[in-house]
Amino acid sequence: MMTNRQSRARFAPARFAPARAAIALALVATLGACGGAPANRTPYSIHQPVVEHSQYTLDVSAGPNGLSAGEVEHLSGWFEAMHLHYGDRISVDDPLGNPATREAVQALASRYGLLVGNEAPVTAGYVNGGTVRVIVTRATASVPHCPDWSDNSDSNLRNGNHSNYGCAINSNLAAMIANPDDLLHGASGSTQTTAPTSDRAIQVYSAKTPTGAGDLKATSSKSGG
Repeated sequence: MMTNRQSRARFAPARFAPARAAIALALVATLGACGGAPANRTPYSIHQPVVEHSQYTLDVSAGPNGLSAGEVEHLSGWFEAMHLHYGDRISVDDPLGNPATREAVQALASRYGLLVGNEAPVTAGYVNGGTVRVIVTRATASVPHCPDWSDNSDSNLRNGNHSNYGCAINSNLAAMIANPDDLLHGASGSTQTTAPTSDRAIQVYSAKTPTGAGDLKATSSKSGG
């Protein structure tokens, strides 16, 4: 025969089962919250600007003398609609390699301060006979996955940076840079022009006559009657 003491000992685990389940759920929730803790301990942001290139093409008719007046007007309107700006690259895919055609495109590109490249990138399709393909390559910069608020834990046991760290400054940099390709390899310059340009402001400041130069003006302490 089972005593009362033995009966209580046997049925005690069943009585405390809901409490143990609640504790287990609390532990799982705590561990799940740790998954949103910062993990990047470097001084660099995990979100960096990404540069993408897009190609826009226009096929225009060309003859032995280059582009006709109508095709020049057509190409000029396309350039205007494209809002060409600094950083865009223009190239001409001409199977005949007619210098007159290239000069006509260069004359239009010069209105925007751009030069026509020497090599044309590979594009889809074929350039039909009697036509040339004008290609505009444009680079854009953006920072994917920003803003990033995935780190939602109050604990920071790893002393890491927040997931959104660097999103603001890198997004502003990607939006303001004139030529996104400069983010990849920097702007190239020549030693003949870079140094004089950088020193010009210092030279103007040094050559300027100080405001206190010259003799002092003669003044009288007597007031006029």
